[in-house]
Amino acid sequence: MSEDMRERILDATVQVLRRHGPAKSSVVDVARALGMSHGNVYRHFASKRDLLDAVATRWLHAISGPLESIIIERRPAADRLRRWFKALLAAKRRKVLDDPELFTMYQSIAEGAHGVVAEHVATLHRQLAAILADGVRRKEFKIKDPKAAAQAVFDAATRFHHPSHVARDRNRPVGQELERVLALVLAGLRTGVV
Repeated sequence: MSEDMRERILDATVQVLRRHGPAKSSVVDVARALGMSHGNVYRHFASKRDLLDAVATRWLHAISGPLESIIIERRPAADRLRRWFKALLAAKRRKVLDDPELFTMYQSIAEGAHGVVAEHVATLHRQLAAILADGVRRKEFKIKDPKAAAQAVFDAATRFHHPSHVARDRNRPVGQELERVLALVLAGLRTGVV
């Protein structure tokens, strides 16, 4: 499959979705926007659901992809954990607040893309677990199970990264609140409470 054509189809799909919304958009609309037959779109995507899942995957990867570089930085794990959450918060706020119409559309798509969302959350958990495991290796953290701790840390900070909370708190500066939660979380990780 031509990656360039796939990206062109996804770009066109986003434009069609903006115009018609997920419920009223069709593969035929996407093909028409590209000046091709819908059969050409089906060569790259098996169904409308497959196409919408690919749009959601690309959108969510734009959030999780840049966080990968934080994991491998040569900094203390506590610093990376803070930077990771701040970067996640900033990315989510950009997605939710910079283009509310587009966010609403993506949220609608994500509601039907349970597997894509689950994979995104699993990626975020894996990233956190990698930071925590490195913190254990460096003797910064005293935890037995970095994967379980990653789940707990992720859950503890949900109100700072879940799109619904980000949208609700759009006018509140939440950076200091995140810092307080992370200070508490890091104290637990250092003492082995979690």
